[in-house]
Amino acid sequence: MQIPTKLLNKYNVPVPRYTSYPTVPFWQDGIDRLQWVSVFQQQFDKYNHKDGISIYIHLPFCESLCTYCGCNKKITTNHSVEEEYLQTIIKEWNLYRKLMSEPPIIRELHLGGGTPTFFSPLNLNRLLKAIFKNSIVHPNKEFSFEGHPNNTTKEHLQALYSLGFRRVSFGVQDNDPEIQRIINRVQPIENVQRVTAIARKIGYRSVNYDLIYGLPLQNQERMRKTILQCIELKPDRIAFYSYAHVPWTSRGQRLFDENDLPSIEEKMKLYQLGKELFTENGYVDIGMDHFALPTDDLYKAWQQGWLHRNFMGYTTQKTSMLLGLGVSSISDAGTAFAQNAKTLNEYYEAINKNETAVFRGYFLDEEDVAFRKYILNISCEGKTNFYAANLPALKEYSFPELKKLAADGLVEWNEEHVQVTELGRHFIRNICSAFDLHLLRNRTESGKPMFSKAI
Repeated sequence: MQIPTKLLNKYNVPVPRYTSYPTVPFWQDGIDRLQWVSVFQQQFDKYNHKDGISIYIHLPFCESLCTYCGCNKKITTNHSVEEEYLQTIIKEWNLYRKLMSEPPIIRELHLGGGTPTFFSPLNLNRLLKAIFKNSIVHPNKEFSFEGHPNNTTKEHLQALYSLGFRRVSFGVQDNDPEIQRIINRVQPIENVQRVTAIARKIGYRSVNYDLIYGLPLQNQERMRKTILQCIELKPDRIAFYSYAHVPWTSRGQRLFDENDLPSIEEKMKLYQLGKELFTENGYVDIGMDHFALPTDDLYKAWQQGWLHRNFMGYTTQKTSMLLGLGVSSISDAGTAFAQNAKTLNEYYEAINKNETAVFRGYFLDEEDVAFRKYILNISCEGKTNFYAANLPALKEYSFPELKKLAADGLVEWNEEHVQVTELGRHFIRNICSAFDLHLLRNRTESGKPMFSKAI
């Protein structure tokens, strides 16, 4: 489908990616740790035996700084840091294990970063075996990790495969050598080819590539070449992310000459080019930057209505609890969010005192829970039904937004439900924002943007 440029311009506004609701800027610093522990225990007792839990482990170390990156990371070439961090993660896990009334059923596990493959295969094996000890691994599990094409070895892939990992995501970003130099991520396409081939040979059933549009010096010719090179390798999934230039929060981005960034108009064309090339080559637009082949589990989950979304993005596992381990990790207990300390020193200090490392979070009220469900349904299923109890807030905040979206052909709705149209599927973030009461109320009060633009 050709998307009108007029709509792309109109809806290229700051909105969240909705990996949570309420979104992180509306959380409170200084979370009550005792209240968090109490909610965690209650929700674990309620949900563990029903559908298990998800675990996210943040591994923050990188050997070099990718200047576009906005993640929480620590740059070092000193691999002796692995040991202390590994031991602290295990201590944190054991703190949470003491709060669990029964062995956890691990249904989903993801290693993110930073660079998870900074850690040796031996250390990753030690860490994961400590997590699995006295736990139950669900037969329908999904274990995945993020790998850097330059340092992911056959030993990494084999060790993690032996522990149950079947999905790997490689950060490709862009294949052009000049762009790679300016973002300080030089990785020849041969490295991407190598790790993809090894992963497939070992037996990984899903390989994802992360690509970014809007990077310095990108243009349509270079973008086309990168995308076609990647498509030739037939990754099962592709995440096509918009580069968010926020040098006031990501200091590495200050190294860019802003004159090298594509204009808004050019960035729009890069976005459209990517979507066209992916769909022409058999990939299906799942929503919010993600594309998948019809043979991939993500596509099947989307088609069959059991797609889920959490801090790890889209997932095929619909668990009600996510436990985040490691510096800056975020946990989701269904009715509460909690984020760990953002610096290593603060994280180590808390865990070594036998305390949870959470420093901020949010406890949801009934209205939050309802509107969170609306946003999840829109992002995963493209539709949702409304609860009568929410009609006053819906009428005041959401329905006026839905009227505007409907006028542009993005949704069909009445006071009982809303359905995203085929055109609207390209604007999922914008449609979700119609149910973001915190964002809508904040806009009314301050008018200040708080998020990256949708495109």
